[in-house]
Amino acid sequence: MMRWLQRLFRRAEAPVVPLPERAPLTPEPMRISEGALQALAGKPRPQSPFVGLPKPPPGVRPTAVPPGMAMDEAGAPGGAWGAWAMGGLWGEGLFFPGYPYLAELAQRPEYRNISETVAEEMTRKWIKLLSSGEGDKSKQIAKLEDAMKRFGLREAFNHAMELDGFMGMSFIFMRFGDQSDDELMTPLVLSSGKIEKGSLTDFVVVDPTWTSPSGYNSTDPLKPDFFKPDIWFIMGKRVHESRLLIVRSREVPDILKAAYNFGGLSLSQMSKPYVDNWLRARQSVSDIMHSFTVFVLKTNLQALLQNASAMTARITAFILGRDNKGLMLVDKDQEDFGNVSAPLGTLDKLQAQAQEQMASVSQEPLIKLLGITPTGLNATTDGEIRVWYDRVRAKQEKTFGHLLTTALKVLQLNEFGSIDPHITYEFLPLWELDAAGRAAVEKQKADTDQVYMTTAVISNEEVRDRLRGDPESPYHGLKGPAPDPMDVPGMGGGEEDDADRIGREGAEGSESGANSGV
Repeated sequence: MMRWLQRLFRRAEAPVVPLPERAPLTPEPMRISEGALQALAGKPRPQSPFVGLPKPPPGVRPTAVPPGMAMDEAGAPGGAWGAWAMGGLWGEGLFFPGYPYLAELAQRPEYRNISETVAEEMTRKWIKLLSSGEGDKSKQIAKLEDAMKRFGLREAFNHAMELDGFMGMSFIFMRFGDQSDDELMTPLVLSSGKIEKGSLTDFVVVDPTWTSPSGYNSTDPLKPDFFKPDIWFIMGKRVHESRLLIVRSREVPDILKAAYNFGGLSLSQMSKPYVDNWLRARQSVSDIMHSFTVFVLKTNLQALLQNASAMTARITAFILGRDNKGLMLVDKDQEDFGNVSAPLGTLDKLQAQAQEQMASVSQEPLIKLLGITPTGLNATTDGEIRVWYDRVRAKQEKTFGHLLTTALKVLQLNEFGSIDPHITYEFLPLWELDAAGRAAVEKQKADTDQVYMTTAVISNEEVRDRLRGDPESPYHGLKGPAPDPMDVPGMGGGEEDDADRIGREGAEGSESGANSGV
């Protein structure tokens, strides 16, 4: 019975099925992500200037205004051309660093000297007012020059140019008596009906940190307002762009303007790679000079390693005695002393080359930027200075030209109530002659005047007028008419000199002798 029950409840054994042979597994190759490589290298991941727009400080945009920028769908960060632009974004990884970071860079003298030198050169000699029409406008020009000094126009442009170098852009706000919100949003028409006489208050320089554009056209490149905001937020106030003189000397392409707050490329951002190389080279040279000699103590290293405390004590004693006034004791049988020195002969050239590269960004001569003469060149740098002055003149015309024209028109409306189109200006040349050079020029002018007077092309009165009106002449502002040549001794009139008297008496004696002979 038990056997029958065991056979009844015995578990049926499953048949053994052989497993199919599996192919050997091939390990996948190791893959290292780009983010891991950048984390190991200590470099930040490239940012997209199209993903987000610059975030202004609190209070720049009113709370009722959305934090984003007013624009059409195509120009939005996720719009059509924004998505297209991200396709080729990762080439260089360049992006707008932001105003706080640029302000931090402005504290270093390497960045500050570059921008300040450009601003000083562009406003050092400033401008000269001219009159191209008929009639004497000397009084109007003198009054306009006084207004320029009174309102500090030159200082405002100098400060604005410095901010342009630090931040990539700056604003000069023309402030008038009426500062209501509605008035600030209206265009500033250059006419006596809009700008009343005596209504101008001052020219205010505004840091771009406190600004943000309101809206712009990004759909029709054929219109003049394409990628040009017509309204700017300045600490919560809406200001029409015609009331602002925008200094922006290095504009970025249209596709990057929104990411750069519609500013330009700053000199600090352009020069950062060169300044970083200079700082690293300077510190490396200083480190080598500090420890250019490595002292070597030859001793029984195995015995020292077996006793860690003895090794530490021996090294400490060696370091403490490392001085020109110290005394180093070594075992004459088991120890020896030596040193390995690094050559210092070419460090000055390497450091100078790293320093000179910083001037290549702004194309400034080293004597202007650093106050030193480049190594390996002649003592004179007249050629480099002249080329630099030509570049500054071109930047003056390009950056300041239209802005100064607007500012002078506003000043004329404020002083005279009208605009005289015949009153213009020109930038004064930066190149100046020394005393010997000015004397040579005056001598050449005098010789030229003498030739023209001898050939009866001009009169002495016209020469006197030239000397009187030439600001470079030592006789500038000469009073009174020119003297009559007949009244000048030796020129045919007035009191005769000894030569004239002797000649006259000799002539009279010859005449009397001839008469007596007859």
